[in-house]
Amino acid sequence: MLMSASSEFIALCREQMTLLVQGLGASLSVVYLTQELVEAPTNEAKLIPLVVYPETAVGVQRANALALPKLNHKLLTAAKDFPTPLNAETEDRTSQNVQEEYLLSGDKIVLPLVYEDVVMGLLVTAREDRTWNEQERDRIGSIARTLAIACILDQRRTWLEMQLHQQQILQEKQQDLLDNLLHQFRNPLTALRTFGKLLLKRLRPGDANREVAESIVRESDRLQELLKKFDEVIDLGVENLAPLKLPEQQEIFVEATVEKEHKPALLLPGTGEKEADCYISEILEPLLVSAQAIAQERNLQLTANIPSHLPLVRANCKALTEVFSNIIDNALKYTPAGGKILIESGQQKDNLQGVAITDTGPGIPVQDLEHLGERHYRGVQAQTKIPGTGLGIAIAKQLIEQMQGEIEVKSPALNSAITSPQTPGTTFIVWLPVANKQW
Repeated sequence: MLMSASSEFIALCREQMTLLVQGLGASLSVVYLTQELVEAPTNEAKLIPLVVYPETAVGVQRANALALPKLNHKLLTAAKDFPTPLNAETEDRTSQNVQEEYLLSGDKIVLPLVYEDVVMGLLVTAREDRTWNEQERDRIGSIARTLAIACILDQRRTWLEMQLHQQQILQEKQQDLLDNLLHQFRNPLTALRTFGKLLLKRLRPGDANREVAESIVRESDRLQELLKKFDEVIDLGVENLAPLKLPEQQEIFVEATVEKEHKPALLLPGTGEKEADCYISEILEPLLVSAQAIAQERNLQLTANIPSHLPLVRANCKALTEVFSNIIDNALKYTPAGGKILIESGQQKDNLQGVAITDTGPGIPVQDLEHLGERHYRGVQAQTKIPGTGLGIAIAKQLIEQMQGEIEVKSPALNSAITSPQTPGTTFIVWLPVANKQW
């Protein structure tokens, strides 16, 4: 359990200490909060001095010298289990009300900070010139009760902030999952729609199958429209996903136990699939069929040079399919009509094999290159009419890194037969580890 004391609670403690010193003549006052030593085998309690008044080095030394009841159990426990007073004079009165003071030597008073039968700390006050009378004890008891109520409110505020933080993490996780699924749904839908159109062109009027092809195109168009609505929801969600926060407050932590936060993995394509040895050509062949159809519809020239004799790579085949699909889809999307796209494999460096996807699009500005791979970042493309969510490269980058590979981006594109000064383009190189059996 992680406990903290806010700056407001500390300020209240200091004000109450001032009342004790100036109003009652206390020479020293200390507020302790409890710290549960969860990992200790005996579960012994520990007191942390939160506020010492006066705030001087001598005062701190004297605070440490104050005798406190011996506590061999947790302080954050039921108040009925709190130790009985050491002074017999107050024994009966304390057994009836745990919030009554514990007299240690006549001029020192120790009061538990209790709320709803839970002891959260201690108030210790002392004066040297005289003992405390009954009226003064009552006033000190009121101060202790005030501090106890303030302490529980402060802890509830901390708990609420923790709940808000956990809710924010959950909200972001759900948003990322939805974004990923919708983005990965888009590529096969585009291919399906394109195949439907090509099939429709090949069927003669009156063909019995023409109605089926028309239905495929019609329903694909309908799904495309629904995707646009989803994109609007995603954009709205990103804008309003600012962390929920209470007013900022300075905090002092008084608990030793720290809980580690584990960020759950996003639901990405191929999650849970084992890596295997595979040929890049076998991954790319079905994707090129769809890409060629889309390129034909958009008046683009797509050329592929994929040698079949290349060594095996070690990869998550399903995830690698999504990586190439996302990068090829970007090339098709951002290359204007009449442009060219070249897909080449066979590049090598170290223990990696590469696949380069080059286009003749406008290229990526320098200021956007450093942000490439950030979720929802589109840079200058956000100012164009080209639809997108800024997720394709981010998902591809995360998937490739899980396979111990990398994505290299060059803009302007690497020297290529298809680019020119007027069409600088971009080259994405997907580097994958070569299977060990090839070495």
